[in-house]
Amino acid sequence: MNGRADRLRGLFPAAPQADRVVPPSGATAWLTVASAGAMAFLAVFALALSVATGRLSDRWSASLSQTATIRITAPSGELAAQTASVLRVLAETPGVASARAIEADEMQRLLAPWLGPDLPMESLPLPQLVELTETDEGFDADGLRLRLSAEAPGAVLDDHTRWRRPLVQAADRIRTLGILALVLIGGASAAMVTLAARAALAANRQVIRVLRLIGARDSYIARAFVRRFTLRTALGALAGTLAGMLALALLPAASATDGFLTGLGFAGTGWFAPLAIPPLAAIVAFAATRAAALRSLGEVQ
Repeated sequence: MNGRADRLRGLFPAAPQADRVVPPSGATAWLTVASAGAMAFLAVFALALSVATGRLSDRWSASLSQTATIRITAPSGELAAQTASVLRVLAETPGVASARAIEADEMQRLLAPWLGPDLPMESLPLPQLVELTETDEGFDADGLRLRLSAEAPGAVLDDHTRWRRPLVQAADRIRTLGILALVLIGGASAAMVTLAARAALAANRQVIRVLRLIGARDSYIARAFVRRFTLRTALGALAGTLAGMLALALLPAASATDGFLTGLGFAGTGWFAPLAIPPLAAIVAFAATRAAALRSLGEVQ
């Protein structure tokens, strides 16, 4: 307990005169608070990007892994018969929960964003699509392909494997970029705090010499800088974090269009995750300022 109390007193020294070594205002103060706020704001969005990417990837993967599509290409006179054969085969296939033929009006709605709302469906040689939903156990795709080739030669099974794999890979890479962005933000914050601390130490070089003459140790002087810059960083990071969370809350809800940008944010207890940014920023500032202070004090003669 005594060792922990000594460490806390080292961060928050009891003598208020120690804070006079550090200028309470000026360029270094504003630089520290502003840079910490900006970095925390960016960190909130980087964290939200990683979380939203993982959530969207899980949703896409779940929806695609439980569905498959059969495309039937045949002359108009044989299309209905082959569609009926495909539905009969699917009804007898273990692992297929349900199957339905997509109607022409639904096809028109699917193609409207690319070909326009007035698409003449009857004049286009579009294939018939059959959508199937599989059970948790799944079905034998290779066996189903063989049976379809025998009973409906124009039917082609697409189990969405070629769609699912690139989506998962892209999501993993974006999530990795989000984590890398958080690391870079932490490094940039440490660099900014280090520069500000060294500038403050250089500006107070004469004061440091006087404090040494009256018996002040370098550890006492360093604690003053560590305390002041750690608190400034924590304050700026808290303001930036709250601003970032507010900006995310003002984005459209994910249910509005079910798209990626509208789903950028947190859900439920995930909103507590950004609150870890200010304490982490304070820890980074503590380590960076302490290293910069001890090094700079060693250079002052």
